[in-house]
Amino acid sequence: MTVKECGHDDDDHRKFNRKMIGGVLSFIILVLFVIFLIWLILRPTKPQFILIDATIFAFNITGTGPPLNLPNSLTSNFQITISSRNPNARIGIFYDKIDVYASYHGQQITLPTLLPPSYQGHKDVTVWSPFIYGSSVPVAPYLGESLGQDQVAGTVLINIRVDGRVRWKVGNFISGRYRLYANCPAYISFGGGGRNGGNGFLSGPSIKYQLAQSCHVDV
Repeated sequence: MTVKECGHDDDDHRKFNRKMIGGVLSFIILVLFVIFLIWLILRPTKPQFILIDATIFAFNITGTGPPLNLPNSLTSNFQITISSRNPNARIGIFYDKIDVYASYHGQQITLPTLLPPSYQGHKDVTVWSPFIYGSSVPVAPYLGESLGQDQVAGTVLINIRVDGRVRWKVGNFISGRYRLYANCPAYISFGGGGRNGGNGFLSGPSIKYQLAQSCHVDV
């Protein structure tokens, strides 16, 4: 083979590589354009959560005793009503695994309660009414003083949190799983000094609070 023939083969090989790279780039750009076009048409919007009400059956604290008298464990029992609305007109939502629990100043104070899996159609609303509870949950030492102050004031901020996985449905296409996180703040008032003196906030008849509190949602 002559030097001229070798040079011709190299030119052909480079042209082929350029065409391959150009084709791959064109395909990637086309896919990204289609994804952007679908997003532009569908405008996917995260679901909207509302904490409708909360019924408090128990919210009792136990202390360390003298001389500090700081709370060191908490027993709570709630039933909440929470709703989720799908604001999308062309996208359905699968709720595959959704846990709900209560927290106080960032510390989880109840066990997670698993909500039943469900599908939410376009513009649909789903309502759940789970029980959430925790028995003698140890309270972090740095929260003891805050909980004691709340007991004296008779008001406590409880955060109802939703943590789970969702999938989007567009026509026959179903996406992979996405993390869903919602935080619903609820100020609960028990009256000054709590309902049962120095032993806790509530021991006796349950109290139901109408809240209608919007939740912060991340997907």
